[in-house]
Amino acid sequence: MTSLRNTRLGGLAALVGASLLATACGSGGSAVEAAEPSSANTEGRVAVSYEGGLAVLDAATLDVVQRFDSEEFTRLNAAGDGKHVFVTTSDGFQLLDTLTPELTGLKYAATTPGHVVRHAGQTVLFDDGTGKTSIIETADLAQATDALPQAQTYTSKTAHHGVSIVLEDGTLLTTVGDETTRTGAVALDGDRAEIAASSDCPGIHGEGTAADEAVIFGCENGALLFKDGKFQKFTAPDEFGRMGNAYVSGTSPIVVGDYKNDPDAEGYLLNAVTLIDTEKGEYEVVRLPETVQYTFRDVARGPDDLAYILSTDGSIHVLDPETGKLVNEFPVVDAWEGPVEWQDAHPAIVANGDIAYVTEPATKTVHAVDLKTGKKTASVTLDQTPNEIAATLGTK
Repeated sequence: MTSLRNTRLGGLAALVGASLLATACGSGGSAVEAAEPSSANTEGRVAVSYEGGLAVLDAATLDVVQRFDSEEFTRLNAAGDGKHVFVTTSDGFQLLDTLTPELTGLKYAATTPGHVVRHAGQTVLFDDGTGKTSIIETADLAQATDALPQAQTYTSKTAHHGVSIVLEDGTLLTTVGDETTRTGAVALDGDRAEIAASSDCPGIHGEGTAADEAVIFGCENGALLFKDGKFQKFTAPDEFGRMGNAYVSGTSPIVVGDYKNDPDAEGYLLNAVTLIDTEKGEYEVVRLPETVQYTFRDVARGPDDLAYILSTDGSIHVLDPETGKLVNEFPVVDAWEGPVEWQDAHPAIVANGDIAYVTEPATKTVHAVDLKTGKKTASVTLDQTPNEIAATLGTK
């Protein structure tokens, strides 16, 4: 079932003021200590990338714990063990220990490191340059000190910008494509024999796993669901209706996806979302108010399985996936403009439990926001402009 509807704001939270906490931070060697590191920190850590480096922040206070030199542009992905972050560099997936903290020399080699997926006790890496999937036991990763855990590997027939996930029963779901075209996905059993396949997902990109291991992939004309051993295609209401990222909760059957219906549109701002009920088999596109625009970095799932959209108007807009309505609004940052290139620093949000961490590149600031109240619980101003962000404790 496919449908389309508009949504309007259902409630508005009061503006909450918060002062910024300045933290001294200078440049220097590969590891400049800005605070006494403590591996006994039970509040977790936040990693932030900036041009040429990384900062590890205390998750509760946002104080800078330590900083490291790195490449000009890196991407950050929580490893799923509550401790490590994978830093995607030009030659592989490098392990950042956020608790010690240490930017280790441990690295899974990759020619073009891409997606990192965490599910069912497995952390799965995908190398776009070779099509190789590396499957790591997350518990083993947590214990990594001097050596990386050995990874099981599977290599696609042709290299492409792809993604893989391993389900609880050992089924491997992986995308299919080549350097110029991506067409769908295949499901393989533990012996890597084909269980099911679909070639009905042009431009397949991204992955998300909802309740009961319902896995969604985005397509340029809708979305592709894998559930109960078979694929099901959802068709977008527009001729071009691209979903490239899925925002999920393991306790909700409803997937929230981004949505773009104009292939020629300039910039990266979006003004609609997809809602896919994997239990009922329903797919719809929800048009947001004109003032609510976001990029792929600006949606997170949080308390009560709600979706939290960080918009260019500076507010987090709270979306109820069950009704498709906006039910609250939390002003957090100043209004901002969309990036010229997707790699450009622009506000991003990542949720960890009830707390969201929000970057504000224009002011070189990172904020912690209580998603139940909308109040800022901490803020810090850095010397560098924050780009990507990842939180470690409790990440699945």
